[in-house]
Amino acid sequence: MANCGIVKWDEDNTSLFHKMAAGLVLSGSASLIKPFTQSLPIPTTRFILNNNNPSNTIHLHFKDPIFSSKPTTNSRWAVKVSAPLIIPSIDEQDFERERVSLDEQEPEQDDVFDAGASPPFKLADIRAAIPKHCWVKDPWRSMSYVARDVVIVLGLAAAAAHLNNWCVWPLYWAAQGTMFWALFVLGHDCGHGSFSNNPKLNSVVGHLLHSSILVPYHGWRISHRTHHQNHGHVENDESWHPLTEKTFKSLDWITRTLRFTLPFPMLAYPFYLWNRSPGKRGSHFDPSSDLFVPVEKKDVITSTICWTTMFALILGLNFVVGPLQMLKLYGIPYLINVMWLDFVTYLHHHGHEDKLPWYRGKEWSYLRGGLSTIDRDYGWINNIHHDIGTHVVHHLFPQIPHYHLIEATEAAKPVLGKYYREPKKSSPLPFHLLGELIRSLKKDHYVSDTGDILYYQTDPKLSKK
Repeated sequence: MANCGIVKWDEDNTSLFHKMAAGLVLSGSASLIKPFTQSLPIPTTRFILNNNNPSNTIHLHFKDPIFSSKPTTNSRWAVKVSAPLIIPSIDEQDFERERVSLDEQEPEQDDVFDAGASPPFKLADIRAAIPKHCWVKDPWRSMSYVARDVVIVLGLAAAAAHLNNWCVWPLYWAAQGTMFWALFVLGHDCGHGSFSNNPKLNSVVGHLLHSSILVPYHGWRISHRTHHQNHGHVENDESWHPLTEKTFKSLDWITRTLRFTLPFPMLAYPFYLWNRSPGKRGSHFDPSSDLFVPVEKKDVITSTICWTTMFALILGLNFVVGPLQMLKLYGIPYLINVMWLDFVTYLHHHGHEDKLPWYRGKEWSYLRGGLSTIDRDYGWINNIHHDIGTHVVHHLFPQIPHYHLIEATEAAKPVLGKYYREPKKSSPLPFHLLGELIRSLKKDHYVSDTGDILYYQTDPKLSKK
């Protein structure tokens, strides 16, 4: 302990000191000092401490009838002591050391967020926080977006065909491929029923939009519904769900490499439509696939016919304008659209700096699965592709129209708390998301075959590529 300073000690108090010392010796034990049984003078509380004196001299005076005589001339003598004024017991010393030790430690992080924990709110709490008008579907407003996008698509194609210049074609491919993706998002709204309250209108518009970019509307609509209903469930989710370790290790090296090496994962969608993901069987074009129930057979056949009609139209146009012109006008924009689709949907479910949980068994719930999605900011592209990057609220409530998603998300955020992951702000073009994609493909490879709350694990061989 620190030096207590200098105590002013009167010679008349010497016998008192002897009595106190004797009492301590006779009454002490191995670990405790018992109180005195006789009445002894008690130090007064008059401690004179001079803060300006570096020695911090303390003058201690005793009051007792026995020592009522005046101090002698030797009272000016002072004794330097280094022991504390009050000698603590061994127990008190231990407690002091423990207190200091705890003070030196960093404070406990009692509020560390566990993304896999069950949230302290319910789906109904989020729903109640969202304004009622956000649930209103305006078919006229929805159709206005369709008209806008179709006019832009036709205008871009006409301009590119007219100019037919190799300085123009790359710009056209990027723009038109992005607009094809925008058409997909509107058809996606039709599939969710957020386009309008009229199922027939949703079906007609959805078929026209999706068939134009070679997507079987009902086949995709049903499998996408399965994805929303089971998102976050390792076995039951439908798209971009994790492979189990056993399935991952059963893949041949070509399939494994293609799945996790750019640009191949960004070209996966057409193959997914025909043959689904590794570990699952069936086709979006086959009405007998286990993707569908018997009552959906007619819908799947209808969509397959529409898809086939569009494919035949494209083949026919090859004979009219030539294969090279069709490749430039339609083929390359279609591939850009596929890349947008895979890019956006992948990043909705992967690539966050904090690991996202996946579930099995009783740990899974619709709410917990939906909360493991991620919002993304795409800069200028947000408006072009109808704010589909605002994805968490969309996953929880897919019936909300896209033009209300931003407002609904802002209203829901106070309820979601840390379960909402604020997206990084984008520059006009979302180039920052390329880094997120590359990092994720290097580390998010598979999950364990066992356990109910799971996180992606990494194959060291793939992480080095």
